[in-house]
Amino acid sequence: MEKVQLLDGIFKTSQNKGKEYLLYLDVDRLLAPCYVAIGKTPKKPNYGGWEAKPISGHSLGHFLSALAAMYVADRDERLNDKLKYAVSELAYLQSLDEEGYVSGFAKDCFNKVFSGEFNVTRFELGDSWVPWYSIHKIFAGLIDAYVLTENNQALEVVKKLSDWAKKGTDNLTEEQFDRMLYCEHGGMCEAMANLYEITKNKDYLELSKRFYHKETLVPLTEDQDQLEGKHANTQIPKVIGASRLYELTRDEKYKDAAKYFWNLVTKSRTYAIGGNSIDEHFGKPNVERLGVTTAETCNTYNMLKLTEHLYAWEQNSDYIDYYENALYNQILASQDPESGMKTYFVSTKPGHFKIYCSPEDSFWCCTGTGMENPARYIRNIYYREKNNLFVNLFIASKLQLQDKRIVLRQETMFPEEDRTKLVFEEADEELMIVNIRVPYWVNGEVKVVVNGSEEHSKSHNGYIAIERNWKKGDEIDISLPMNVHVYTSKDDSHKIVFMYGPLVLAGALGKENFPETDILDDHLKLNHYPGIAVPTLVTDRVEECVKHAYVSPLTFETEAICEPGHKKIKLIPFYDLHHQRYTIYWTTMTPEEYKQAKLTKADFEETMDKVTIDSVNPNEQQSEIEHGMKSESSNSDYSSEVGKGWREAIDGGYFSYEMKVESSNEANLAVTYYGEDKECFIDGKRYTREFIIYVDGILVAEELLNASEPTSLFTKFYTIPKNITKGKYKVEVKFAADKEKIAGRVFELRIVNKN
Repeated sequence: MEKVQLLDGIFKTSQNKGKEYLLYLDVDRLLAPCYVAIGKTPKKPNYGGWEAKPISGHSLGHFLSALAAMYVADRDERLNDKLKYAVSELAYLQSLDEEGYVSGFAKDCFNKVFSGEFNVTRFELGDSWVPWYSIHKIFAGLIDAYVLTENNQALEVVKKLSDWAKKGTDNLTEEQFDRMLYCEHGGMCEAMANLYEITKNKDYLELSKRFYHKETLVPLTEDQDQLEGKHANTQIPKVIGASRLYELTRDEKYKDAAKYFWNLVTKSRTYAIGGNSIDEHFGKPNVERLGVTTAETCNTYNMLKLTEHLYAWEQNSDYIDYYENALYNQILASQDPESGMKTYFVSTKPGHFKIYCSPEDSFWCCTGTGMENPARYIRNIYYREKNNLFVNLFIASKLQLQDKRIVLRQETMFPEEDRTKLVFEEADEELMIVNIRVPYWVNGEVKVVVNGSEEHSKSHNGYIAIERNWKKGDEIDISLPMNVHVYTSKDDSHKIVFMYGPLVLAGALGKENFPETDILDDHLKLNHYPGIAVPTLVTDRVEECVKHAYVSPLTFETEAICEPGHKKIKLIPFYDLHHQRYTIYWTTMTPEEYKQAKLTKADFEETMDKVTIDSVNPNEQQSEIEHGMKSESSNSDYSSEVGKGWREAIDGGYFSYEMKVESSNEANLAVTYYGEDKECFIDGKRYTREFIIYVDGILVAEELLNASEPTSLFTKFYTIPKNITKGKYKVEVKFAADKEKIAGRVFELRIVNKN
């Protein structure tokens, strides 16, 4: 068994802060929904936020995984005591259900599904919000409790729960099962594969294979990119599941799907910080659209899990280059070092700020993965393959190789210094090949010196290999020269990011017009908070305009090229920037371009953001759920022509949203349509796109779409009379169609201040 522990440094500090939150959380409050689900009175009230919604219980699953992983990393018995108690409570609750069901919500929805007659949308199944996604977290948490802490009771609970799932889904034909998978179902494929590996019960392998989602995964095996418009974090766990099936069956189709997906995401849909997606969805390849709701933290957590599998198949340093980038620049950056709270999205919008969860009233999906992240810092610093030891990450840590009787300590202050040292605290002249990773970002030659004299610099497949029989006291010194370098946006050469080694450097823009707090129960609340003007970098030598500021090793400053005003701006590592405004992406112009700059689409969007009170993105799960969508005879999808989702209602149908207003201000309803939309024929009937718009039941507009703005999106503004909004903070906006008419398509709607 290899054992890794962190030594003092930025990751150990972050790990300790993450542990504080795990110790703070009340197990009985997390268990409360599981009591309510079977009609029992909980010992304590449940938490708020998502734990007070139909997705309840998912946080308990993450909590189990986090406790187990943190116990392995830290060995604090208080963590294991909490874990044992939580598992024993789940075992008790499971004993009260004759079928072995236990979860944070009632099983009525699954009973509907197992009957074969069920409704399904992307995010609703059997009249419940993503039930497989939610319950999967408990499956995963119980499996982690067994694998990481040898909690045998956890294994018994998850086996009974899996037997219930197997028995119920056995009632479904392949067509019904595949239809069920249309709704987000988390990592059920992975969980069943993991349980098969533990138990060797083929029922679980069979169920894992049934959870292999053909709609997403078959195109990947055929090298077809069909990710555009898909909910991003729905797809990544499916691919992790395919990876596990490859490891268990060696069927190459699973491996092909995983590798092709990883390349699609990391090479063409990933931001500079290692995260992906905007508004939770994949966009067009090689388009780096900036915004407040980019880089969902859950996605990056799952991409690191996927990367770990691919690296185990092939020790290619490219995988670790990505892993390191995402680890430092999103995962480490996603936890507030003061409160320990976690981010949902990480904004790439210049001048915005991070939003963190509240301790008791958020419990977003990313709160859950955020509980797990600090415990996972020990992973992939090292990788062992027989006599090969790969040193992948330059993090202060200690490694024990018990079968080799080796204890290896990595001493470093990286990234504050550009070197690291490996010291053999214990060794008995056992043969080991130590492979030192050569990162993509090194500025010059990596030099490896053994015991002060023996020098190595030749690399192969991204590693410098040193083979010898190691003895106690041997030392390996590694130099890792770093410099400031520039990352250029995939779709706009005028958008750049400054990096130092693997670190994204963020412009620290201070607290001008900053909200009262950035720790919130509602992650959408400040999406349209008034922004600030972000300087443009005006220079024709951008590579040379950032220098060390010498306040600290990782503080930098631009030259006086920030316009308007010829200002200098401080840059610090993004992981170290909290509770202030920032920019990661800078707009650069030559002096001549700056003189000729004109109003652009981006300027229009910036102006709109400044006056927006609330907005809805149709076809996007969180946006529609958070705005209380209601609908009848309505459908939605994603348009690749314009790179946005839409919603419409047909033949007497409607759709509506609850939207915020400011009772003291006169407002407009701004609705975005597609200029090509016009009448169409459905089953031989002519349907015009003619519809009525109501606000709180009062008609505010009658609209007809008839291809008036070819090939582009356009926005129309409708006045909302002040008598409708007076004294209110929310109104219902409704789009309704008469018979043989269509309301929409609507691509975006906003409530904006009129003045």
